[in-house]
Amino acid sequence: MAGCCDPRGCDRVFDDRFARRRAARYRAKGLDRTARRMVALVAEGDVRNRTVLEIGGGVGEIGLELLRRGAASVTNLELSPAYEDAAAALAAEAGLTDRVDRRLVDLAAEPGAVGPADVLVLHRVVCCYPDYAGLLGTAADHTRRQVVFSFPPRDPLFRAVAATENTVLRLSGREFRTFTHPPAAMLGVLADRGMNATLAHRGLVWQIATATR
Repeated sequence: MAGCCDPRGCDRVFDDRFARRRAARYRAKGLDRTARRMVALVAEGDVRNRTVLEIGGGVGEIGLELLRRGAASVTNLELSPAYEDAAAALAAEAGLTDRVDRRLVDLAAEPGAVGPADVLVLHRVVCCYPDYAGLLGTAADHTRRQVVFSFPPRDPLFRAVAATENTVLRLSGREFRTFTHPPAAMLGVLADRGMNATLAHRGLVWQIATATR
């Protein structure tokens, strides 16, 4: 999972090697299918001249695609420093370095670290963060127009997968964990912040929700 995570042990999972693989995949194949759908959802609302805040953006590929579609700027918040070199290289190759701001910060823990943006994106992030209510509540507080996020289904199969992953992580001495949070409760957090939250795509592996003001 390429995004933000439980701060405990995050950089041991998302390391330099992982970042290089993500950057190489993007160069070879572009965005993954779920990320393409997320970009399309944002673009439907006209991203031109809008500011974007991405939590757990990894090497920054979604942000780069939104900039290519006319976004004014992207601020990318990460917890693992391992992404920085690969992300900087991709931004430079795209000629977009001056429109990308990258910071190492847990926004749920430090909500005053950055200001609001028009659009906020979280791809494969909520499933890696223990406090989904705190994360999504902070996300809603930091967007003026739209939040788009992806997450795995909460069904017996994926709950079993998460349990197996967490067992392996625990046995290997890593503190990082994955989570299958309840979709209705996640949407409810955004609705409580005055947003119109809906499930936009129901995939076998990844679902996508969007919330607008």
